[in-house]
Amino acid sequence: MTVARDARTTGAVLGSAVGDALGAPFEFGPEGAFTERFPAPGHGGEMCGGGGWEPGEATDDTQMAVLVGESLLDHDGLELPDIFRRFQRWAAADPKDIGLQTEAVLTSGDPWDLAAPIHFQENQRAAGNGSLMRAATSAVYFAPQGRTATMAAARSIAALTHGDRAAWEGTALFHELIRVALDGHDPLTAIPETLTAVHPGHRARYATVLAPDWHPDQATEFNGAVWPCLGSAVWSLRTTGSYEEAVRAAIDLGGDTDTVAAVTGALAGAVYGANAIPARWTEPLHVPLPGSGGRILRSAELTALARELAG
Repeated sequence: MTVARDARTTGAVLGSAVGDALGAPFEFGPEGAFTERFPAPGHGGEMCGGGGWEPGEATDDTQMAVLVGESLLDHDGLELPDIFRRFQRWAAADPKDIGLQTEAVLTSGDPWDLAAPIHFQENQRAAGNGSLMRAATSAVYFAPQGRTATMAAARSIAALTHGDRAAWEGTALFHELIRVALDGHDPLTAIPETLTAVHPGHRARYATVLAPDWHPDQATEFNGAVWPCLGSAVWSLRTTGSYEEAVRAAIDLGGDTDTVAAVTGALAGAVYGANAIPARWTEPLHVPLPGSGGRILRSAELTALARELAG
């Protein structure tokens, strides 16, 4: 399968947003709910909305990803205080959904470089998937800089809201798998080598959930945690043969369906390219941006954003 790099970069950003919007109405639902409602691929109607979401409406996962991407472009690189300020402005604008941990950090009043560490010190719980869900845009931006740079950037951005290193390492792994896919290689075969760049204290945990014989039913934590979320996304890619099949499989796992599907969608989009994402899913897609003057991004704007991020 030959897919142009431009199609892969667009596929990563657009694919994540589509997965997010598809999965949102099924969040915290049971396993198999998506297939029960839409038994056969390709028949339409899957962008159904529900649970407070309009058909095709993306959630905080994509909203935060856009904020990260626009900061990277506006500053021609990583400006962590600016990303944090954009997150704060967004959180203050009453988004429909925001993770409890992320909200606590962004509304604490603590400085940008202390808010997440203070929260982690006080709560000892900060390994949610909230830094992973928003990483498609930064993964595309840093991919040309190589493995070391892209994994370091992922850790830095994750640490803005998540004080647990587990979240940093999961986001770094995701960045690197996207980089490999954008280069036209198989991210699944790159997993063993990528694991060598993971912090030794977290390597075994990720090796378990990224192993070829791992199944999400073996997860010891809810997929709202960063490592089973990434493991579920990789499993969805590994066990299917197209973008559509991968995202369907991800949502059918139940639980934190919007984020698992967003992460899966980014990986599958980077592998199969934007043209593999069904038009019936991209056409209704829209991303409201609370705190940004009522802006709503649609597929065309997300495509343009992806191309700018890719340079």
